[in-house]
Amino acid sequence: MTDLSQNPCIICVAITGSLPTKENNPAVPITVAEQIESTHEAFEAGATIAHCHVRDDEGKPTSDPERFARLKEGLEKHCPGMIVQLSTGGRSGAGRTRGGMLPLSPDMASLSVGSNNFPTRVYENPPDLVDWLAAEMLTHGVKPEIEAFDLSHILQAAKMHRDGRIKDRPYVQFVMGVKNAMPADREVFDYYIHTVKRLFGADTPWCAAGIGADQITLNDWAISSGGHARTGLEDNVRIDRDRLAPSNAALVRRATDLCAKYGRPVATWQQARAILGLKMPATA
Repeated sequence: MTDLSQNPCIICVAITGSLPTKENNPAVPITVAEQIESTHEAFEAGATIAHCHVRDDEGKPTSDPERFARLKEGLEKHCPGMIVQLSTGGRSGAGRTRGGMLPLSPDMASLSVGSNNFPTRVYENPPDLVDWLAAEMLTHGVKPEIEAFDLSHILQAAKMHRDGRIKDRPYVQFVMGVKNAMPADREVFDYYIHTVKRLFGADTPWCAAGIGADQITLNDWAISSGGHARTGLEDNVRIDRDRLAPSNAALVRRATDLCAKYGRPVATWQQARAILGLKMPATA
C-alpha cells in the first residue's frame, strides 16, 4: 500500500446544497446565519473547503449575489483561512444568473463542463454557458473545481486547459451515485484517477464525492487512494442507515476517522491552499 503519511487530505464540506430541507433533516442549515454556524463547526472538525449554496426566504435555492456576499463575509470572519467555494449549479438559477456571484472573487467556484442526467431532469450545461462561466472565473481570479459527472467531463476540462479557458492545472472532483448518472463503480473510479494523472500529471490533486449512501464509500476510496474527500449534508443527510446526521461536523469527523484509519493527516487550511495553489488570505 502507498504511504499516505506525507499526503495531507483536504476535506470539503458541502453544507446545504439545493435540495435538502429541514423536513429531510433538521440540521440542514438554510439561513445565512445557520450556514455560518454549521460551517464553523465543520471547520473546527477538520474541513478546509466550504462548498456553498444559498437559499431564499422560503428556503428555495437561489443564486442571489447579495446572499452569497453575506455568507462569504461571515465565513471569512468566523472561519479564517478556510477556502470558500461558491456553487454555480443549475438548480439555483438559469443561464448567466448561475454565475452572478463570481464578481465576489471567492477562492473557488464549481464548474460543470458538460451535461448529464439527474434523477428527474437533464442537468444542462451548454457550451456557451460553460465558456462564459469559465471566462468569468478567469476575470475574477476564481479557481474552478471541475465537477465531473462523466468521463467526458474530465476530457473536456483537459481541452479547456490546453486552449486557455481554464488557467493553471484543473482540480477535478468525481461525482458518483447520482441517480441516472454515474454510479459508484470502483473500476470507473480507478479509471478516473488514471485519466486525471495521464492528462494533468501524476501529482495532480483530485477529489471525489458520493451521493447518499455512497458518500462514505467515496470518502473511503478517495482517502485511501491519495485523493481528497467531500462530505456534508448537501449530498447525504444520514450518518448511517438508521440515523440522521446531527450536523455537517459529524460527517466531517466521519471522514477524518477514515484519514486516521489509513494513517493520513488531515490537511490544515494552509496546506489545502498550498496543494491547490491558492493565495493565503491577508487576515487569517
